[in-house]
Amino acid sequence: MDTQVAAKVTVVVPSFNQGEFLGQALASIFEQDVPVEVMVLDGGSTDCSVEVIEAWAPKLAWWCSGPDAGQSWAVNEGMRRGSAPYVCWLNADDFFYPGALKAMLAALEAKPAAPAAYGRAWTVNEAGKKLLPYPTMAFSPWWLAQYCFIAQPATLVRRSAWQAAGGVDEDLHMAMDYDLWWRLYAQGGEFAYVRRFAAATRMHRNTKTATRREDHYREAMTVLQRQLGYVPLKWRLAWPLMVGVRSRLRF
Repeated sequence: MDTQVAAKVTVVVPSFNQGEFLGQALASIFEQDVPVEVMVLDGGSTDCSVEVIEAWAPKLAWWCSGPDAGQSWAVNEGMRRGSAPYVCWLNADDFFYPGALKAMLAALEAKPAAPAAYGRAWTVNEAGKKLLPYPTMAFSPWWLAQYCFIAQPATLVRRSAWQAAGGVDEDLHMAMDYDLWWRLYAQGGEFAYVRRFAAATRMHRNTKTATRREDHYREAMTVLQRQLGYVPLKWRLAWPLMVGVRSRLRF
């Protein structure tokens, strides 16, 4: 980032043993036509992650590597170290498409009451090849209660809204983004929806979603119980497919 230009967006990159993907994630951030400050928090990786980070270090606002309290803690810590008026996080195995941040910034500037904006996302394979669009739609609290149609890497949040919500819940390790969307909505109303592809979310066998599908599904239901006071019937009906079948397929 040009130090003479104030950062518009704080981008936090939590990472753990994702060195093979981390360079693409960082490149996609610095290719955005928006001034950014980037914080990389590595959980003490044993692969090539530190070497990748060191290669990018001159462009980073801050980075660290070592044992920590998990992904949610890393996201909050990175945000605390930043000062830009808008914030987001990008997992080390995901990446932005060109113009993503600019489009979401424009959406938030057009809707000053919205606490956050989100765009569309592709699911991609390990090589970055597009598989299927992430199922996204215009904001609807009823549909949000049925499934999380907001792809986390394709989101941008006002720092003021982030701080008012208290960031992500560090007791959650799988559905912290889903929980955050509900809390942001409760305090600030509907999100702005950008009808363009903003990011890619990578599907591979080593993601937490793939290796801990039952934990992820159960934590999402816990979020709904806490935020809404009930869990829609759909979640229990879909359990055999979303947990049983997909856990065996590991995607």
